[in-house]
Amino acid sequence: MIGKGIGAFVGDKLAKQTSAVGGASGAALGVIATTVLRRMSLPAMVALGVGGYVAKKVLDKKQDDEAVSAPPKTSTAPHRGKAKAA
Repeated sequence: MIGKGIGAFVGDKLAKQTSAVGGASGAALGVIATTVLRRMSLPAMVALGVGGYVAKKVLDKKQDDEAVSAPPKTSTAPHRGKAKAA
């Protein structure tokens, strides 16, 4: 019972950070996640954790590469047009 409460709390906090999942949906996912984790074997839990870690690192690197390769949307340098002759 305590595990389901903790799972609901964590799911609710996760839902607040994720725009695709609502508050009640996040709490329900937290309860489901604790039930699934309780039934998983230790090697499966370790594999799931390592897979999530690797996926996050790959996505972070991809976002960093896109940010570096994309040119800025606006220039902060002053416009250097031709000077008018007086």
